[in-house]
Formats: sequence, structure tokens, C-alpha cells
Amino acid sequence: MDYRPPLQLVRGMPILGTFAENWEKVEQFQARADDLLISTYPKSGTTWVSKIVDLILSNGDTEESQKAAIFERVPFLECSGPSVPSGTEILNKQNFPRVIKTHLQADVLPQSFWDKNCKIIYVARNAKDVAVSYYHFYRMAYGHPEPGTWDEFLNSYMEGNVAFGRWSSHVKGYWKLRQQRDILYLFYEDMLEDPTREIQKVSKFMGKELSENVLEKILKHTSFQAMKENPMSNYSTFPFMDHSISPFMRKGIFGDWKTHFSVSQNEKFDEYYRQEMANTDLKFRM
Repeated sequence: MDYRPPLQLVRGMPILGTFAENWEKVEQFQARADDLLISTYPKSGTTWVSKIVDLILSNGDTEESQKAAIFERVPFLECSGPSVPSGTEILNKQNFPRVIKTHLQADVLPQSFWDKNCKIIYVARNAKDVAVSYYHFYRMAYGHPEPGTWDEFLNSYMEGNVAFGRWSSHVKGYWKLRQQRDILYLFYEDMLEDPTREIQKVSKFMGKELSENVLEKILKHTSFQAMKENPMSNYSTFPFMDHSISPFMRKGIFGDWKTHFSVSQNEKFDEYYRQEMANTDLKFRM
């Protein structure tokens, strides 16, 4: 179904048109103290971390985590669309400790998450790889406006005229709060470099001890290849996506931007990046 409504603004942040329709329920959402929130800018390893958290919770029980797709096990808070239950609807029916996914900027997150001091796992990925991945996602995921050419999309991305707004506002917002709040701030590039170390960080943050055996299992089942081939994690069962245009799980690598950015695009982006990141000590590996 090729359904591409325009973006709408909620509290100054662009969001998918179908998501905006349910915004009131998102804003009034009541978090609980034992909720665990996974927050990311889109295309920054959300599904990867969701799968890791899900397997840590089930103590590496892969059969348990195969009982439903990852987007059902870790509901997407602000998700809403024609003829599917909204994220808020699904979450309000869950009465066990919930793991929740969001792409909302820190200053747009429902107040109840801060009031309840929920644990938040944030994953950030370098801006250039995100731009490339997001472009391909826009192409295949209906509900998003037409991305136009790569050059047009890159300009929209730099201007913050894409769903969930500016990448820089997103990553800086949570970075700024990480010491005052219960936030584990992870980097996608670190996860690629040493998944064992990063999985252990996550489990420690969740207050869980992992045996060697369980850790090995989680490593194996959350590798990019394993997840790409697993219908419970590759979004092949999710409506509103055309995987023939571009698979949901495309490459999962570091540095793919080099195959997309022209020299002039790269120079322009570097200048933009310098200005956006001038007022923060947050550093990324490109």
C-alpha cells in the first residue's frame, strides 16, 4: 500500500502524519517505574539493541524471543497507522515490565518517563551513515513522504525536515541528560567493534548477570546476519514496507556513507556538522 502523507509538526518536531494523529495519547502516556525505554534516532541500531535486551530478559532463551516479532515484543511508543493497533494501545494492555522503543527527541518524550525516572538505553550512530540508511528506509517504508533524489534527501536531513527532526538535536539532547538521568548512552560503532563488551554494558545496566553460555547465545543470535535472516527481527512481517525496494536490514556496517556522498556533498556536510556540533563534547567516529 503506497501511502505517503506529509510530515506534521508536534511540539516543533516533524513526525509521520499517521503518528501525529495519535499524538495526544502519546503525550498522555503513563510510564511505569519498571519500564525500560530504548531510544534512538532512526536507523541507529534500534532493532539490534531491542533484540539484545529481549534476549537478556529471557536469559538467552531464543525460543521465547521467537514467539513474536521484535516490534511486538518491544512496542514502538509513537507508532500509529491505518488498520494497525497503535503503540500506546499495545503498551497500555501490557501489565508486565515493559520494554518500549521510541524515536522521540528527549524534549518531546512524554513527561511520565522523566517523572518515573525510567531506565533509558540510548544508541547513537554517526550522522553520515544514518543519512544513507535513512534515505534507503524512506524509499521502502510507506508512511514516509517521497524522499526524492539522494541529494534532495540529504538537504532535507540537514535541515531537519525528516521524521523525528535533526539528528544533532536528537543525539545531543540525550547526551546532555545522561549524567542527571538513568541513561546508558551507547554508540553503534562501539557495538560493531566489540559486541561482547557492549552487550555486557547493557546487561549490567539492566541489573542482570550473564553466564558465558548465555552471552555466547545472545552474540550469535544478534549478529547482523542472524537478524537479517530471522523473520522475527527483519521486519518482513511488518506492513507498510516494500523490501524489494530496499531491505529493512540493509548492510549494518560502518562507513557506508563513503559509497554515497560525493566530494562536494561531503564538504558541505562537514561544514554543517562543524556548526551543529560546535557546542558539545559529544564525539563520533566517521
